[in-house]
Amino acid sequence: MGSDMLNQEGYNLIGAAFEVYNEFGNGFLEEVYQECLEKELLFQKIPFCPKSELSLFYKGELLKKKYIPDLFVYNEIIVELKAAKQLNTDHDAQLLNYLKITKKRVGYLINFGAPGSLEWKRMVY
Repeated sequence: MGSDMLNQEGYNLIGAAFEVYNEFGNGFLEEVYQECLEKELLFQKIPFCPKSELSLFYKGELLKKKYIPDLFVYNEIIVELKAAKQLNTDHDAQLLNYLKITKKRVGYLINFGAPGSLEWKRMVY
């Protein structure tokens, strides 16, 4: 599949995130944006699953460490939310790990904390 995969779904997701940002702006905790975005996704009838636990394996053995992405949207897009001054390479690495573990192809970092505008980044793995 090409990098245009899930474009409409991503557009819908970012539209919902902008609705939240337009209502609340920046300055709140990540958990507040998580709850608001979940409500907005419901309002827009966008399918999602919050806080699904991901298991890791080493040579077939289950590890104790679990990862928990913020959202799965359309059952294909992994979403990691932030409320930071700006996105950084640690955030990129976190989303990339989620994509590797799940073998999903598309992920979004959405940052509600940047002053002046919603910040987002799409990653294709």
